[in-house]
Amino acid sequence: MTGTTGVPRLFDTQLLARRRKKAFAHHGTEGDFLLKEVATDMLDRLSIILRPFPLIAELGGHTGLLAQQLKNRQGTDYVLRLEQSSSLLGREDHGLLFDPEFLPLKPQSLNLLVSPLFLHWVNDLPGTLLQIRQSLAPDGLLLATLLGRESLRELREAFLIADSEISGGASPRVAPLPDLKDMGNLLQRAGFTLPVVDHDTLTVRYSSLFSLMQDLRRMGATNALTDRSRAFMRRDCLMRAAEIYQERFSDPDGRVRATFQILSLSGWAPDESQQKPLKPGSAKLSLASVLGDKSVKR
Repeated sequence: MTGTTGVPRLFDTQLLARRRKKAFAHHGTEGDFLLKEVATDMLDRLSIILRPFPLIAELGGHTGLLAQQLKNRQGTDYVLRLEQSSSLLGREDHGLLFDPEFLPLKPQSLNLLVSPLFLHWVNDLPGTLLQIRQSLAPDGLLLATLLGRESLRELREAFLIADSEISGGASPRVAPLPDLKDMGNLLQRAGFTLPVVDHDTLTVRYSSLFSLMQDLRRMGATNALTDRSRAFMRRDCLMRAAEIYQERFSDPDGRVRATFQILSLSGWAPDESQQKPLKPGSAKLSLASVLGDKSVKR
């Protein structure tokens, strides 16, 4: 299926919005341990940038945890929350509803945009990054975290094998996620300067596959693929996946592991004040003079 921008609609973003809304309504912040983890990390990264960001937007923060912390940061005048459902916005929030493919932001209006664990759900990630860059004032900053390709690899493998054994085919059950190597190129294509991409791996242990799936429901992060099967999962397939998970990914105490790869992105809107790399051949010192090697001609 293709969206209005001509980009394939890998994710059903309306279904995602409904599931996040339902998860927040039923479970509150019970499933927000990943959000807490990345919010702490993002605040640590911001703490070494000794400058104010008066106008800030949080994109798809779900619980508003990061936005709330940013309100207390010195030099902050206004924090805008962008969510897909009004039920995710608190009474004290400055909020706007948005479509992931069309951000309701004026050009060069923000000093900082943060997005904790949302951008991996976007169908047109290059287009969204371009819109974010255009919304930033010169020397404005994007800081984002998203799940990387190694996330939930154990769950993906268990279901792939179980589906093949039980039904003779594979149904997409775990979303494909961005690769670390591609994100730097995407930031540059969107026009960001000084792009930085790194990653961290968080391993969470559960009593079984079923407790992992319960946590994913609390996060509103269950299967939202457009091409997902609409039929209920067969019990025999689910039980076989649980057996495979236990056989392949359990520790000696019987608990199973789940991998979450967190990609961290940062990039700046271009500005004349920023440092620029030297042009080839513009160095003032020769290699020989630095190394003291007289055999190299100057």
